[in-house]
Amino acid sequence: MIIVPAELADLPRLLKFRTDSAAWLTRLGLDQWAKPFPAEHMAQSIKNGEVFLIKEDLVSDAAATVTLDRDADSRLWTPQERREDALYVHKLSVDRQHAGADLGGRILDWCGDQAAKAGAQWLRLDAWTTNPRLHSYYRAHGFSHVRTSSDPEVVSGWAAQRPAALNSEHGLVLPESLAPTNHHPGDGLI
Repeated sequence: MIIVPAELADLPRLLKFRTDSAAWLTRLGLDQWAKPFPAEHMAQSIKNGEVFLIKEDLVSDAAATVTLDRDADSRLWTPQERREDALYVHKLSVDRQHAGADLGGRILDWCGDQAAKAGAQWLRLDAWTTNPRLHSYYRAHGFSHVRTSSDPEVVSGWAAQRPAALNSEHGLVLPESLAPTNHHPGDGLI
């Protein structure tokens, strides 16, 4: 599979990932992602080069998406933790047609690889507070629970991290036609 930076033209597909995931989660009895996500926030993340699509090839529909950035929620991470070099996983979604093959785990490994290449110490994320199945999934993929926010306004308040680590076994590659020509490790993502 390949991983490509999202473009603004991908915004409808990215929003569909969110609504499709919310519908699936509703069937599981969870209210996760039931509130629509602001398109302008996603558009800014795309412009910042933080949103990625995972595909079979350049012309196929996206199988998954992830946002990888340095956006540490000050309601979840302490000032000391925010000073530590870390990358944060957001909005990881796998199309249900690709579920069950641990594509999400491969994406997390790619994110950890990118974090290590950027010189970060940690790969961090937050998960929906009331989704213990998701918490177990992240624990099974090497994340350690740090804390859960008691703030009722923080719906995604289960914070976890794992050490950033180089890992080329995730099998997600950037097509050569999209590879940066002057990339140096630590310059940022891909």
